[in-house]
Amino acid sequence: MRMHRKSVTACLLAGLMGLASMVHAADSVATPPVKLVLNAPAFAPEQINVTVYLPPGYAVSDARYPVLYANDGQDMDAVGLRDTLAALYAQHAIRPVIVVAVDMLKDRASGYGLFDRARRRSVVGGSRIGPIGTRAYDYSAWVVNELVPYVDTHYRTQASAQGRTMLGWSLGALQAFCLGWEYPDVFGQVGAFSPSFWLAADRSDARAVESTRLAQAMVARSGARKPVRFWFAVGGREETNDRNHNGVIDAVEDLQDLITGFTASDGTHQGGLRDLGYTVDMDYATHPERADDVAYDLFPDGEHNQATWKRMLPVFLTWAYAAEPATQPR
Repeated sequence: MRMHRKSVTACLLAGLMGLASMVHAADSVATPPVKLVLNAPAFAPEQINVTVYLPPGYAVSDARYPVLYANDGQDMDAVGLRDTLAALYAQHAIRPVIVVAVDMLKDRASGYGLFDRARRRSVVGGSRIGPIGTRAYDYSAWVVNELVPYVDTHYRTQASAQGRTMLGWSLGALQAFCLGWEYPDVFGQVGAFSPSFWLAADRSDARAVESTRLAQAMVARSGARKPVRFWFAVGGREETNDRNHNGVIDAVEDLQDLITGFTASDGTHQGGLRDLGYTVDMDYATHPERADDVAYDLFPDGEHNQATWKRMLPVFLTWAYAAEPATQPR
């Protein structure tokens, strides 16, 4: 089945390349991306660059569209956003969507991370490169209180949580997950590619890391399921680290634990999304037609890079915006 998955994904990518001429033809008549430079007082004098990608027909329609907000907007060319959208539109595989891509801050590690909405503060973890997420609350507050209202004011959007999705990869996926988790009244869906769920409060040894992972703790402490759908993807070759020597790399296990829960060596259990009542599909590649609250998609040969995230993107988009009837190419 996994070999089948690989071959079908390859076919989709080949299809994207085959539609290159169509993409370029469409570009000649479609609305070009809108480049914005927006103020963010908490980060002054730095401003934030944003690119808005409008769907075909936007200029001649009075329809309202769902909005996909994406971290790491500077990566959109590398992950093939425009070509992927054009190909999926040509295949009638997805509904039209406005994409709002937000370039990373100069200090990416400070803005992308976890935060506590109720306490209005960042939840900082350590890493080999220093603290992660020291400005995560400030960045997230800007997205929710400044960027989203700006987009809803200036574009014809579906201005509700059900009409908004948050996307990111790596640290950007960690932050995207937290935005959906802390603001379910703003974002109804989240896409997280290779999420950095390894971020921990205690990095003194492998056991400490495993038992103090911050995103895991956020889920475990939650008392109820939140009205958000999640699509998670991870590559089987993202790293070689294996903290507990069980043959599963940490990137994969961290994500699986957040979904299904984790039992520590002392027998204590930290709950996952499944424990909160989310319906979970732990093999989305096999049956993408299912409509569970949480989808887990393993790319066995995927690495922690833009080339893999480019492969994940069309699968995620068809999960988030599948046309009717659902046609989800792999």
